[in-house]
Amino acid sequence: MTLAPAFAEHRRFLWDLSYRLTGCAADADDVVQETFARAAQRPPSREGDLRPWLSRVAVNLGRDLLRRRRRAGYVGPWLPSPVETGDAASPDASPEARYDLVESASFAFLLALEALTPRQRAALLLRDVFDLSVREAAEALQVSEGNVKVLHHRARRAMEEYHRTRRRPTRAEQEKVAAALQRFAASLAARDIAGAAAALAPDVVLVTDAAGEFHAALKPIHGRERVMRFYVSLAEKRGWGGTWSSAMLNGVPALVGAVPATRPREVGRFATLVEVDDNGLIRAIHGVLATRKLSAVPFEGHPAS
Repeated sequence: MTLAPAFAEHRRFLWDLSYRLTGCAADADDVVQETFARAAQRPPSREGDLRPWLSRVAVNLGRDLLRRRRRAGYVGPWLPSPVETGDAASPDASPEARYDLVESASFAFLLALEALTPRQRAALLLRDVFDLSVREAAEALQVSEGNVKVLHHRARRAMEEYHRTRRRPTRAEQEKVAAALQRFAASLAARDIAGAAAALAPDVVLVTDAAGEFHAALKPIHGRERVMRFYVSLAEKRGWGGTWSSAMLNGVPALVGAVPATRPREVGRFATLVEVDDNGLIRAIHGVLATRKLSAVPFEGHPAS
């Protein structure tokens, strides 16, 4: 059985599903590779469309990864891994219960999924992102159609908090994020502390994910003053140097860059994504530092330290 045509046809779908299921690009790579490896070793018996069989294997592998990660624990806050989304944006209007591919890759959405069980997460993605029928979702999850409906209902209920502050990455939202991020980064580069602080909402929260690999804040930092103290302290320790550039990550403009790393456990590369509030002020800063989390980030011009 040759899998080349199936790989070409289904790889993107499986990767998109696996990334949203695990929240990690490197894990999604592993899931897709293992899914096709199993297809080669033990090909499905039936002829025809392979997608249902491949989806079932990928969902099982993704759920297993989620369970192992949660059992093992995590050093510091957990953040999704950034991925490039290019020039894509969410449409200006969509049914309230549906999520397009850009929104479903956003940090806000992926973090909201963390409140769901692995099965609830898979059910929500299959039904509300990838638009599978109840029957198709039941086949992928290997449960009854009735169980799919229960899982889906509970998942939607768990997403109610996300919907209360939902900001979809439309073109207008992307422009707001770009303006706020540029203002904040340019002010920091110019050592204009007051200007940087003015770009932040009073209740801004900073979260860094180094997975225990590098020195980083082990708990979220809340409030404009505390966040600015963190950045000023970091700059005083590491210097105000470094290089950065813009990239479209997870539906919004983001920063990727590098700072000189001269001591053990000092981070060299980073990706920074932000969320803004109704006033265009930054309400959340997500700093991804862990090496494995940055596997899908473009670092052209930013060599490893």
